Amino acid sequence: MKPYVFGIDVGGTSVKFGLFKDGSLKDKWEMPTNAKEGGKYMVSSIYSSLKAKMDEYGLRAEDIKGAGMGVPGAVHADGYLEPCVNLNGWGGSGLEAEFKDVCGFPVFLINDANAAGLGELREGGGKGFRDMYFVTLGTGVGGCLILNKRLITGAHGCAGEIGHIHVKDNEESCCGCGRKGCLEQYASATGIVRMAKKQLDKSSCESALRKINDITCRDIFDLAKAGDKLCLSVVDEMTGILGKALAGIACTCNPEVIVIGGGVSKAGDLLLEGLRETFKDYAFASSVNTKIVLAKLGNDAGIYGGLELVEEKLG
Repeated sequence: MKPYVFGIDVGGTSVKFGLFKDGSLKDKWEMPTNAKEGGKYMVSSIYSSLKAKMDEYGLRAEDIKGAGMGVPGAVHADGYLEPCVNLNGWGGSGLEAEFKDVCGFPVFLINDANAAGLGELREGGGKGFRDMYFVTLGTGVGGCLILNKRLITGAHGCAGEIGHIHVKDNEESCCGCGRKGCLEQYASATGIVRMAKKQLDKSSCESALRKINDITCRDIFDLAKAGDKLCLSVVDEMTGILGKALAGIACTCNPEVIVIGGGVSKAGDLLLEGLRETFKDYAFASSVNTKIVLAKLGNDAGIYGGLELVEEKLG
């Protein structure tokens, strides 16, 4: 038996690592992401960090069962990684084989939202459930669908990704994908700030937000909790749009629980209350009582998902 597994979560700024022994987290660390020159050094830099940790613990490649790696792009069934915009276009075919050749143990790729979802199902907000929809609200909006404890990835590795569902007509601004009216424009941290600035421009409503030069999503939720009317209006708009979208997801997939993760989820009860209220207004009768809860693992969700991926692949 090989008791050790690496969980890896690749982001645009940093790569997070976890070393697990017999399913328990033994160590975690991170390093800056080196995506220079189209990701030319991604494999070598990640391996260097893994090798340093192996040396620290006196481990050989033969001791490692495998590694599960979440990446910010769609991963096809054959392991093909679509070019990652946040990693200067890093992607392509044969990456899993390249990692295995360098590392000496199997390495499996998975979309980062799917990795976080698997992690939350294993040890977080989805623990104890079989059917879960996980949505992550950060710079963008990601999603993960798990039914009967099986990850549903779809034909091109992007099942469950709701960030670019069209939710609003007559939108003038473009989403990062090039279209207009995507959910990500209203439910992501950047989208929430955009909505707040829009309200500030078109309204004369007094708001403490006007005194802040560099507005953040956290500012908006903090002021909303303090009773700021303009910020409460922004939160209502955001939870209304996202709650309606989640009701559509529940109608389609009928999960037991919807888990809300990502940086925006730190807004806590204020976010949940609005989502639950709108969800009940729009949900199909058979899914109206779907639980909506917060994620629990925070930044560790992806590395736990990497562990789960290896165990699913290799038993």
